[in-house]
Amino acid sequence: MPKPGPSLPSRVDLVVVGAGTAGAALAGRAAAGGLTVLCLDRGALDGAGARWVNGVAEEAFVDAGVPLPSGDELRGTDAGFHMVAGWGPERMVMRGHGVLEVDMRRLVARLQDRGQEAGATFVGDVEVRSVEGTEVRTSAGVVRAQTVVDASGLAGLHLLDSPPTPPGDICAAAQAVFAVDDPAGAAAFLDEHEVAEGETLCFTGVAGGYSILNVSVHSDEVSLLTGSIPADGHPSGRALLERFVAEQSWIGTRRFGGHRAIPLGRPHDVIAAGNHALLGDAARQVFSAHGSGIGAGMVAAGILADALIDGTGPEAYAVTWMRRYGGLFAAYDSFRRFSQGLGLEELRRLFRAGVLDPETAAAGLGQRLPTPDVASALGTLRGLARVGAVAAPLTAAGARMAALMPLYAAYPRSAVGRRRWARAVGVIHGGPP
Repeated sequence: MPKPGPSLPSRVDLVVVGAGTAGAALAGRAAAGGLTVLCLDRGALDGAGARWVNGVAEEAFVDAGVPLPSGDELRGTDAGFHMVAGWGPERMVMRGHGVLEVDMRRLVARLQDRGQEAGATFVGDVEVRSVEGTEVRTSAGVVRAQTVVDASGLAGLHLLDSPPTPPGDICAAAQAVFAVDDPAGAAAFLDEHEVAEGETLCFTGVAGGYSILNVSVHSDEVSLLTGSIPADGHPSGRALLERFVAEQSWIGTRRFGGHRAIPLGRPHDVIAAGNHALLGDAARQVFSAHGSGIGAGMVAAGILADALIDGTGPEAYAVTWMRRYGGLFAAYDSFRRFSQGLGLEELRRLFRAGVLDPETAAAGLGQRLPTPDVASALGTLRGLARVGAVAAPLTAAGARMAALMPLYAAYPRSAVGRRRWARAVGVIHGGPP
């Protein structure tokens, strides 16, 4: 006999589709504020969201109202970050960047547990088949909800008919933690690259301008993170990871990890309409400079939950998030589009000239704008004179970044105003919507 499907409530205040980081954070905060919440996931709950180690800015936890990770969830704290052009020798070292290394499996489980303790209902292995107004049709029955939020990731539910992310704006990322079989071999690797145990060695531009291979050794484990744009003709992050492991005899068996496609590009122009809203990757709330949406999703979840609790609704959430964070994310996506077109020699030239400096790079890691002093600004200007033809597109990217910030700070409340605004943003940003 087939097992009976899960039983769903017939009516709730909020249905959240997707029980990963953003969805679970929203469900918990909304339930804690007194809303009846149903959070659904198409897979098992213990498989929802990212299943790897991810860098998350400490500031994002604070802004989202989520307690900082600790214990086994926290795998690294603000250690030195060595960014290398290609395989070297050019490098810069960032310290005090405020990025924590977090086990996403444990973070998602913690957020789900907090949500359940607050009164939210979480149900896995349920497919959402359609959403029409307040009616959510699923494989387990029909639920009516005052608000429906899509936090289901890149594929999404197409609640707001958002344009698809083109292949050239999709990062194929992979991360895995392996055993260290040969400690002496690991130590020799670290010595060769002048990196201490616990620090991160980031090889950039190894498969196109927008690509990385991060290596971090912690005692008997090594953590690897890779990412690239396969549509540009480069190997995927998964292929880069597997190739590196095959070349390093000191790396042993895989302990855990995963791979996924991450949407880049500026945030969707419309992330809420009526009683529907987009959250996390579904809204393209991804910090394109390094392809991470974990912290952004938690912060956006807090803003959306507060708007639902106080009755201002999804569109108030959209205005608040866009005005507060949209410009930052769109600006850094303009820089991502510039860096994606760089060749390795151009990247090395930027390092040598000091145009890409540790302070600027650390700001990007922490998902904030740099605040250079006069000396740093003058140094950048002098460096531009030494980088040749790449100076013009870099300067243009900087101008676009500066122009986007005030546009997003004035994100319109009306649908008519948003259409005019979107046209202006499209012209300045230059990328697909």
